Amino acid sequence: MNLTGSCHCKAIRFELESKAPYPYMRCYCSICRKVGGSAGYAINLMGDADSLKTEGADAKAVYHAVIDGTESPAERHFCKRCGTHLWVWDPRWPELIHPHAGVIDTPLPKPPETVHIMLEHKPDWIEVPLGIGHVHFKNYPDLSIEEWHKSKGLYQS
Repeated sequence: MNLTGSCHCKAIRFELESKAPYPYMRCYCSICRKVGGSAGYAINLMGDADSLKTEGADAKAVYHAVIDGTESPAERHFCKRCGTHLWVWDPRWPELIHPHAGVIDTPLPKPPETVHIMLEHKPDWIEVPLGIGHVHFKNYPDLSIEEWHKSKGLYQS
């Protein structure tokens, strides 16, 4: 599936191909919450890094989060004009780009379930939905984004 996205001020526009376009996983870690300024979580998709095309690269900046006193190699790309968080790229998995679902302009498919991760790190004020269709993990989930899509028959090869 071809995904197009942009920052709030439209200084940066991008597109990439994704075989795993369902926005199903909500991450509650402090990095996702704080850099995105979200309502408690971030939703990342998975895309093919080789297919990424961008416009407005002069407006883009990169942030490396510090985890336990060490700078992460993961690059969190954002617009330096409006502050919109765009995607994460990590040299440990160079073939992947993880765009934030909130910046995707292409209509995304509705996921059959929501996986809530990194719950050990969420603040107390955030209420996480319970019940059918919600799966919870204190830290990372059992399945990767690709494996989850494949387990649901949603991976677009």
